[in-house]
Amino acid sequence: MLHYSFIQNAIIVSFMISILCPCIGVFLVVRRYSMIGDTLSHASLAGISLGLLFGQNPIIGAFIFTSICGALIEFLRNYFRKYTDLILSIVLSLSVGIAISIMSSGKLNANAQSYMFGSILTVTKTDIITIFILSVISVLILILFYHQLLYISYDEEAAKVAGVKVRFINYIFAILVASAIAASIRIVGVLVLSSMIALPVATAIQLEKGFKITLIASVIFSIIDIMVGLFLSYYVNVAPGGFTAVVSVFVLLLVIIIKRIRYIYTLGTRRRA
Repeated sequence: MLHYSFIQNAIIVSFMISILCPCIGVFLVVRRYSMIGDTLSHASLAGISLGLLFGQNPIIGAFIFTSICGALIEFLRNYFRKYTDLILSIVLSLSVGIAISIMSSGKLNANAQSYMFGSILTVTKTDIITIFILSVISVLILILFYHQLLYISYDEEAAKVAGVKVRFINYIFAILVASAIAASIRIVGVLVLSSMIALPVATAIQLEKGFKITLIASVIFSIIDIMVGLFLSYYVNVAPGGFTAVVSVFVLLLVIIIKRIRYIYTLGTRRRA
């Protein structure tokens, strides 16, 4: 299996996105914005379609369009402060409408639907370079704005009072989410991409540790989820994206069960004492 070049490419890309996605996802989950990840994941399909329509790299197309949608969500928050779900519906309707219109027009020279499920066969050297650049830039920006993002995540109003440029940071964060999504499309696919952003974080939260430990644990769980999903999907002969999502849910349930067993054991030990 490992001697195939497309498998080697997939492993390299998978490792990069397994680090990038939870780094973005942990801030989304803390801010209770995990559904924004889902909305932007579906929005990326419109970017892919536009990229293919104009003969450009679909990953770059997904990144640009998803960044615009992320900025649009942040802009609309000023007009729908109490209706965040309505903002997501507006952006989702716009992006899915564009994607379906382009895909049904018959003007695409490539199959955009393959991006819905993810495929290890589609990863090229150019994709690796593009995803590597997006990942490095995203991680550097995360490091640069780590404390501001953390402050905003826990209390946005207090961050404003403290002088943090909340709107600017939120726009930057929207671009980071777009970068993570664009980098992950090839392997994971549009339909289950949001699971790679949220599920490893949900698993790490079960450990009930501090923010930094949760961030590190979410990266570890993400690497396990994606790598196991990638290798098993090859032997089962199914789309890696969907199978990785199944693995992620299984790992989450496994951690919850282990946590529950430890709790029962500890409770029993205390009672006997």
